[in-house]
Amino acid sequence: MVFRYFILTIVSLFMIHTVTAQKEISLENIWEDGTFAEKTIPGFNFMEDGRHFTLKKENKIVSYDITTGKEADVIFDPDIPEVKNGFSGTSYTYSFSTDEQLVLLAENRKKVYRRSFTADYYIYNRKSKEIIPLFDKGQQMNAHFSPDGKNVGFVYNNNLFYKNLDSGEIIQVTRDGKENLIINGAADWVYEEEFAITRTFEWSVNGNYIAYIRFDESEVEEFTMTNYKNGLYPEYEKFKYPKVGEKNAVVSLHLFDVRNKRSKRISINVEDNNFYIPRIKWTKAESELCVFLMNRHQNNLRLMLVDAQNSTTKLLMEENNPYYIDVHDNLKFLKGGKQFVWTSERDGFNQIYLYNMDGTVEKKLTPGTYDVTNVYGIDEGRNKVYFQAAKESPLQREIYSVDLSGGVVEPMEDRPGTNSAEFSTTFDYYILTYSKAGIPPSYAVFTNDGEEIRELENNSTLAGRIEEYHFQPMEFFTFHNREGTELNGYMIKPEGFDSTREYPLFMFLYGGPGSQQVTDSWGGRNYSWFQMLAQKGYVVACVDNRGTGARGQEFKKITYLQLGKYETSDQIDAARYLGNLHFIDRDRIGVFGWSYGGYMSTNLILHGNDVFSLAIAVAPVTNWRWYDTIYTERYMRTEGENEKGYHDYSPVYYADKLKGDYLLVHGLSDDNVHFQHSAEMAAALIRAGKDFETMYYPNNNHSINNKGARMHLYRLMTNFIQNKL
Repeated sequence: MVFRYFILTIVSLFMIHTVTAQKEISLENIWEDGTFAEKTIPGFNFMEDGRHFTLKKENKIVSYDITTGKEADVIFDPDIPEVKNGFSGTSYTYSFSTDEQLVLLAENRKKVYRRSFTADYYIYNRKSKEIIPLFDKGQQMNAHFSPDGKNVGFVYNNNLFYKNLDSGEIIQVTRDGKENLIINGAADWVYEEEFAITRTFEWSVNGNYIAYIRFDESEVEEFTMTNYKNGLYPEYEKFKYPKVGEKNAVVSLHLFDVRNKRSKRISINVEDNNFYIPRIKWTKAESELCVFLMNRHQNNLRLMLVDAQNSTTKLLMEENNPYYIDVHDNLKFLKGGKQFVWTSERDGFNQIYLYNMDGTVEKKLTPGTYDVTNVYGIDEGRNKVYFQAAKESPLQREIYSVDLSGGVVEPMEDRPGTNSAEFSTTFDYYILTYSKAGIPPSYAVFTNDGEEIRELENNSTLAGRIEEYHFQPMEFFTFHNREGTELNGYMIKPEGFDSTREYPLFMFLYGGPGSQQVTDSWGGRNYSWFQMLAQKGYVVACVDNRGTGARGQEFKKITYLQLGKYETSDQIDAARYLGNLHFIDRDRIGVFGWSYGGYMSTNLILHGNDVFSLAIAVAPVTNWRWYDTIYTERYMRTEGENEKGYHDYSPVYYADKLKGDYLLVHGLSDDNVHFQHSAEMAAALIRAGKDFETMYYPNNNHSINNKGARMHLYRLMTNFIQNKL
């Protein structure tokens, strides 16, 4: 009886353990199977009536009633049109003309750089059910309807064109475009990367003019990347890349009159060619263009108005900053033509202001000490501005409205976590995207007054998998650095955490200007990897250092002219704070970062060599003088102006300080942070007699995501951590 009782007890305990045991996360789950990939709502677009929206469903474009979710119409079915004219319909993106009777389709997209691509564009007429190719001489980029729907502008071989949809005529606006020399209507590499634009032409509100920017790259130095594609010799890819202190492309502003088909250059009153045009935007007034003019130091911004009829210019508004100004898209002109809305850090936090068209401030619409993080739009019918802000905490995002005439800021969505919205064209409805630490995104339809109508996607399957695999909570914490500044962080502990044990600590960071990693939001693929590491017995932690976002200008811009100094100090303090916790083994602290994070992890294994025993750096900057003009000079000015700042925290100068285990990774075809950074770092480490490990990914760009590469990289990093930490 005793023996039988013993056996039954053991069997019962085994069964309980089997039911509740943690299911093991694999790299295949994360990077190949999509086990932890969240669902989105693909191809979502609000329609002009404010009552319907479109989605891509089984490769069709389908419209739905937003209130009921019922299908209203099949707008486009690639299998129905009898005359396809070469359109395959297998994979495409789309946009509508203003009246929504025409659909612009792009397929066979070929990536150029981070945001830009060329494609085969087609125009689908919903009434005639016919498709016509936009252009038949080669792939185009930046195709865009005119507001009246009569023309489509596009760029081909660095020249600007448009197609008249009534006559079918192709009009060539510019003729001097040439690769690595002249660009019309598209952005050069550095504008695309650092000002986040690819299309640099804009139709006027009446469709009579096209404003465009011309880039003269003739004096910009070329950079060469080497690609290995099974040929006898490698392929060399050359493109213009302006590095710190070197010449940028010379930009000029032009206007093309659609009626007389003539182009003219607009004279801009600047002393030399060292300026940027990061944005052009037509106002609500007929034939009036607003041009952003920024000096090379990026601490002075002027909004200039151009009269397209007589080419005269005048100053609308000027802003100066003791540090730098971030370019944004929060300029909104009001319909009456007398006012505009603008966001600025002029009072220490990014806030919303109402301006008159004479450049004077009418009022500050968001009085407070918090950062506005997005302006969704202006509802002039209700007299309201809708925006997102980190009002309650830097870790969170809420949605608010405020009256254009001033008054109380009203919360629309302020659940703890991360709220974002997309409003319908009439502002009667909005799609709320909500996530939280450990909770994947959900998408729901709300009325303007906050009533939830229905859910579009809740990622319940993924939520179930999180339970199934026993994801551990993201525990937020704060601590004070050596100077007394409070910093935010999170940690993930292993399941069955035992406070009497000592665990190795693995830290993740980015740390660059205005960025954030410590937020109450869904963490994506890396979050799943951190959970996998926690399963393997690591405490995973992340801290946002000084210089990061959502805490006001002074916190963000303290790193001005000395990138790396405060960030490195704060991360060392974070590691010491965590290392002093009784459950952390202070002799086993590692850190991983990518890009700016790789720059930081490299600094930490060097300057914090008494704290960190391991570092992984993927695509790191190792010397700021090898990075681009716009990004680096915004924060550091030029090396000639700031020699000490460039030297003190460029890792390549401190290779002799390496003591721990260091893994250096780079893609050989990284057009952003060039392989040069890792090659020079490797050379410096070799000269210093330091051992380290490396991995280089041929033909991979900054993302290292070619077939098999991402899985290989994370397997490499996981094994490195397991073997060394």
